[in-house]
Amino acid sequence: MIYFDNAATTMPKPACVTETVIAAMNSFGNSGRAVHGLAMDASRTIYEAREKLAKLFNCPRANNVVFTANSTEALNIAIRGLLNPGDHVISTDLEHNSVLRPLYDLEESGVETDFLSADRQGNIDYDDFSRRLKKNTRAIICTHGSNLTGNLLDLGRIGRFAAENGLLFIVDASQTAGVFPIDMRSMNISVLCFTGHKSLLGPQGTGGLCVADGVEIKPLKSGGTGVQTYLRHQPEELPTRLEAGTLNGHGIAGLLAALNYIEEIGYENIRTKEAALMRRFYEGVREIPGMKVYGDFRREKAPIVTLNWMDVPSGELADELAEDYGIAVRAGAHCAPRLHEALGTKEQGAVRFSFGYQNTEDEVGTALDVLRKICR
Repeated sequence: MIYFDNAATTMPKPACVTETVIAAMNSFGNSGRAVHGLAMDASRTIYEAREKLAKLFNCPRANNVVFTANSTEALNIAIRGLLNPGDHVISTDLEHNSVLRPLYDLEESGVETDFLSADRQGNIDYDDFSRRLKKNTRAIICTHGSNLTGNLLDLGRIGRFAAENGLLFIVDASQTAGVFPIDMRSMNISVLCFTGHKSLLGPQGTGGLCVADGVEIKPLKSGGTGVQTYLRHQPEELPTRLEAGTLNGHGIAGLLAALNYIEEIGYENIRTKEAALMRRFYEGVREIPGMKVYGDFRREKAPIVTLNWMDVPSGELADELAEDYGIAVRAGAHCAPRLHEALGTKEQGAVRFSFGYQNTEDEVGTALDVLRKICR
């Protein structure tokens, strides 16, 4: 099979990731629950992963890196733990349901929301942030890269606006963490939410949030921590404050292996290769009669090409690619309902090709040949 569904999860994982997870399953105790060697091995590995992620994102300190199961959990912790009835939030039409649904839930308890409109290319007007600003605006919450079009938002520009107006800035980096540069301090990011199983090349079941100093998040969960057992409430210190229960030590070990792998190859080298694959595919597919391609390809973007051919339902085209030609893509709504409405694809959905470091020029060429054949 040719795999072009990397925006959902990267595959295959580097061999070192798989090997490390298996080794951890056979050797780790429970981090933070004992001082014997097996538990300490797990604790050291988890802390090393915190250090590596803090360095990658310029997070103030390793203990400000909190592990979760995925970016959805991280976003729920940040959104529900920072917003209160009466607060106003500015977000965008580019958002995934991991942002939208928590905000919709909070609307029912008195949180106000405004969403910046996207145009037919999936772009926003940055001046809309000023136009939507209110006296009770507390936060801006937005994605770094759209999982539907691959369009990137300018985090530096948005972060400056947030800092100038005393706002929290919460970022969903699900599609960009590990490939595109993110600097929490220079971009004035309050909370950065990431997942481990996409561009970070780690196992599913890993993710987290990086928290700026001074940002106080109410815990979403409470329970066992292995420390301060006699407290009636969750301990105040990070990361324990937001990490109730046993961590996925095996997965985090694999994530650390993936971080080391990426570091060895070079983030820029990965980004350059993925961008070249995406660009070759885009230049080929846009010439096919009847093909509609979504997103703005005039500037840097995540390695995603989303398309429709004529009025063919997106699911039918994706099924034919998979069943007849062994090409894996994703079709449908991609958990991005507002952006589909903006693009005019609510009924048809769209077919997403997303490229990863393991893909090749030959695979791109094959996919183009297949699409030309189908569309004839």
